[in-house]
Order: sequence, then C-alpha cells, then structure tokens
Amino acid sequence: MDTLIQSLDFIDNRTPEQAMACDFKVTEETNTGKNRKLYIESYGCQMNYSDSEIVSSIMAEDGFDTTSKIEEADVIFLNTCSIREKAEKTVRDRLKQIKQYKKKNRDLQVGILGCMAERLKKSLLEEEKIVDLVVGPDAYRDLPNLINQVDEGQKAVNVILSREETYADINPVRLNSNGISAFVSIMRGCDNMCSFCVVPFTRGRERSRDAHSVIREAQSLIDAGYKEVTLLGQNVDSYKWTSEDGTEFVNFAKLLEMVAKLDKNLRVRFSTSHPKDITDEVLHTMKKYDNICKYIHLPVQSGNNRILELMNRTYTREWYMNRVNAIREILGEECGISSDMIAGFCSETEEEHLDTLTMMDFVQYDYSYMFFYSERPGTLAARKLEDDVPLEIKKRRLAEIIEKQRETSLNRNKLDIGKVHKVLVEGFSKKSDSELMGRNDQNKVVVFPKKNFQPGQYVNVFVNDCSVGTLFGEAID
Repeated sequence: MDTLIQSLDFIDNRTPEQAMACDFKVTEETNTGKNRKLYIESYGCQMNYSDSEIVSSIMAEDGFDTTSKIEEADVIFLNTCSIREKAEKTVRDRLKQIKQYKKKNRDLQVGILGCMAERLKKSLLEEEKIVDLVVGPDAYRDLPNLINQVDEGQKAVNVILSREETYADINPVRLNSNGISAFVSIMRGCDNMCSFCVVPFTRGRERSRDAHSVIREAQSLIDAGYKEVTLLGQNVDSYKWTSEDGTEFVNFAKLLEMVAKLDKNLRVRFSTSHPKDITDEVLHTMKKYDNICKYIHLPVQSGNNRILELMNRTYTREWYMNRVNAIREILGEECGISSDMIAGFCSETEEEHLDTLTMMDFVQYDYSYMFFYSERPGTLAARKLEDDVPLEIKKRRLAEIIEKQRETSLNRNKLDIGKVHKVLVEGFSKKSDSELMGRNDQNKVVVFPKKNFQPGQYVNVFVNDCSVGTLFGEAID
C-alpha cells in the first residue's frame, strides 16, 4: 500500500495501472496542409484538456496543424497543472527529456501554458533555459503574437489574468476525442479561496460564459454526432449569466435544462459541484430529464468541522450531510456520488481523521479521488498554517481512507448486480478487443462482450459481476 500511495496522487474507478498511464494527454493529428506543426501535452484536470482544445483552435488560425509526434513539432506546449508538487515536478522532468529535441532543432519553440505558468511566471524562463514562452490560462488569444516574438529571437511572457475572458466565441478543436463524448467549459476561474488550493491564483476570478454560446457549442457537438457532453467549471453550481440588456438570467439549473432539451438522446454530465452551492433546483432538474446523468461529484475534503473551517470550505459537516440527504431523497439511492478527500491537513488530529471515515460511511461514495496534504506555495494555508502532520501519519491515514473507499466502492457496485444498465459504448475494454466498455448513468465503467455493437451506441447491459472499479455483464439488446 505504501508504494501505491507514493506512486499515485489519487485512486478512482480505474486500476492503478490505468491511472498511471493517463498522466497526460497528447494532441492528435490534424493534417490540413498548414505550414507548421504544434504538439501539446496536457497535464492535470479536464479544464486543462479543454483549454488545449481552445489553444489548438487559436493556433490553427495562425497556420498550425497539430501532431501526435513530438519529433515533428515546430512548437511544443506543455499545458500544466499546479495543484500538487508532483504535477510540477513531472513537467520539470519532462522538460529535461525535451532538451534532446531542442538540440536537434534550434528553431524548435517550447512553451509552458496553464497553471504552472501562471504561478511561476517569469521565473520559469530563468529556471528552465529551454523554455521560450510562458502563457497563463487567460492569455491564449495572445499566442500568435507571442510566437512571433520568439520567432524574432525573444523570450515571451503573458500571464495577465482577466475578469472577462471566457473564450466563448472560440470553437475548440477536439483533441483525443472518441467522437462520442466531449467537454464544454461553461465558466472559468474560482472565487472560493479554499486555503489549500492554488486555483484562484492561477485561473483568476470566477466568470460565466454566455449561455447561448454554451448552447451553440453543445448543438454543434450534436450535429457532429457526439452522444455525450460534460459541462465543466471549477464550481458549476455558481454559474450565472445575465444578458447585457438584463432581460435574461440563467443559473446552472436553467443552463442544465437548456442543454438537456437540445436532444433527448444526448447524455448530459457536469463537474464539479461545490457543497455550499448545489441546490434542490439543480437536483429537481436532474430528476426531470432522463438524459441528465444521475451522478454528482461532490468534494467533501474532510468530515470534520474544524478542519473544514481551516480549509475555508464555508460549509459544515452537517450542511454537507443535508445536501447528501437531498440527493438521496430527490434522485434516489442509486444516484452516484464521488468525492475528493485530503488526509493529514494542517493540525488534523486522529479524532478529526476519524470524522472523515465516518462521513464516508454515511455517504457511501461510489468512488473518490484521495490525497494526503501537500502544501502549495502561495496558498492561504501556506501563509497562515503550519504543515505539522508527519508524512508517515499522512500516508497511514490516506491508506485507511483508500481501504475504506475500496470496500465502499465494491459494496456499491454489488448493488448493481442483477440490474439492467443503459451503457454508452466508448470503445474496446483495456484487456480485450473482444469486449467493449462504456459508462452507465452513474459514471461507472461497464465491460461486456462486443458481439455486433459499436462505439457510440447505447446498449442495455445486464450486470452479473463486478470488481472494485468495474461492472461486468451481457448485452440484452
């Protein structure tokens, strides 16, 4: 278990091997005859993957095709994450590997995009000599100009954060797409200021996209044959948009309904919800539309009130439990709930750790992303709190959380045995080309014999077995 904790930052419904194989995503080929080649590696969260699609669109307008082969690239971008120290170390190690390409091609440009760029700014150019440009999440429209500066022999930096930028008018180039599922960013930034988190400092203040631009993007995906969209935001429940003339107001529940009504065959998901903001209106909207998936990612972080206050989560244990009760009452026991949890936050006692374990018993999460606390420079916790829980205790507490989640995930999956699940087929299973995999309404992976079914189809699958992270069954169509 100790080796597992050191090698993984989270455990979810994938196997450890699958998780470690998915540390980053790489651009795919778009050979349209443009003069230059762009290669992007995207690290971290789905917001970063979505941003890389925006970057690819902007760069396409400036004469770049994308490539999946780093050795063919004229420009290499690493779209980075700063949420944990390991994420930044991974990027620095990758830059050491990229030096070989720079030696072979003196005209090769290397850029750092995203949260790491925003956090470290100009110091990245001094620390990493092969880096030519550093660009924050709100400055991607400036990339063509910055590329020109590098072409002229200069280093280039733009890390200005914006209170308005949402990239609403940019049609993303879909990368790493299976042509079935896609992400649609509905807002940017975060106002919550959780004491452990760098996001407000790296992605700026919260702002919501024009609701009509979200609908246009979703409709374009439907027209292109996509069967599922996930609405993305750091805190989707605080989405709010008002038209310039003040005649329209759209909150998240309304936006969710607008997307669901586009096509009854379009599956709609969303991530991430904040416990302080998720409303009964959202839950009733989910219940009203069959094509809105009955699954909610609701990070708890800790089950103890004192720790939640130190984390500046702005809700209590009791409030969180109230929201879980509302989910169960409105959407039923079968609604999937997942979470994020941090073990060993500043000054956490053994009794407070036990409160997290009892919260897990209460909620019965389907799966979780679990970490031990790692102090991030610049956060409120780094400035005001002491990281005083010994590493070995953090690891032991995390191991206990992981073990409990494994037990809970298995028990939750066992409840699905003997039931028929509507599965959207995404592709072949990891282990065999004779099996297909897809996800059910609750975002669980379901594996079943291929027969004559194809990716993109909805298939009714009778589940007859399960593991901690996967359901297994037979198609009954």
